[in-house]
Amino acid sequence: MKPRRLIVNADDYGRTQGVSAGIRKAQREGIVSSTSAMMNMPAAGNDLRLAQRECPQLGLGVHLVLTSGAPLLPIEKVSSLTGGKPVFPGEEEQIARLHTMDAGEVRAEWEAQIEKFILSAGRAPDHLDSHHHISYLNERLFRVMLELACQYACPIRLPRINQGNEALDGLPDMMVKEIQSFSTSLMDEFNPRHPDSFCSAFYDDNARREVLVELLCDLQPGSTELMCHPGYADEELLRGSSYSRQREVELALLTDPEIRALITQQGIQLITYSQL
Repeated sequence: MKPRRLIVNADDYGRTQGVSAGIRKAQREGIVSSTSAMMNMPAAGNDLRLAQRECPQLGLGVHLVLTSGAPLLPIEKVSSLTGGKPVFPGEEEQIARLHTMDAGEVRAEWEAQIEKFILSAGRAPDHLDSHHHISYLNERLFRVMLELACQYACPIRLPRINQGNEALDGLPDMMVKEIQSFSTSLMDEFNPRHPDSFCSAFYDDNARREVLVELLCDLQPGSTELMCHPGYADEELLRGSSYSRQREVELALLTDPEIRALITQQGIQLITYSQL
């Protein structure tokens, strides 16, 4: 039987300094093994360097962004991504605009985000995923993500419940059929490395001890990514995000000594994307 290998990936590194500090604490004192950075945020570059110094075992990837903050490229070069505004639209508005986005502009902006990561970290990311799962919601965007994963030779997050099962986890219900129609053929074409399974259940009202314990005890053989969002709710986050205080709840659970002991008791191996 395959061993049970778990990537506990903290999204939104660099979102604010408080979020980044919480993620570093969750690696040093808890079960977080990986994070993905929002490179269009002002603190991201410096926070990456802090992560490398304070948490050398922490896996570091890029959280591709189209739904928060401002683009790295000049507005005139990515006008289809912002509607001419200085910042990206929010999640709901951007989803409604998916089919109007220019794939070349998406690629250019995401490549700029990855290149900023490389400049800050001194190496390529160990994986790619995306903020609000935006890269998986449209065939052109998913193709761009897969092309970039090939270009930078790194794995991707795959929001699929388990290997051989096309059920999707964490994606909008109304879009699942469309996503299923193009994702299988693109995965066959590019064949990127990815975990066998993915879990988004530990979030918001479900960020509870009993949920986390059940997820760990029921973990299937093979590799699984557990997505999480720990952090400190600093003033910047409170002003700019509806998911703020909940991050401190996640942080407390992910650093709970009993949860760390459960990982050991269950024989679960914590890994990063680079170990796939």
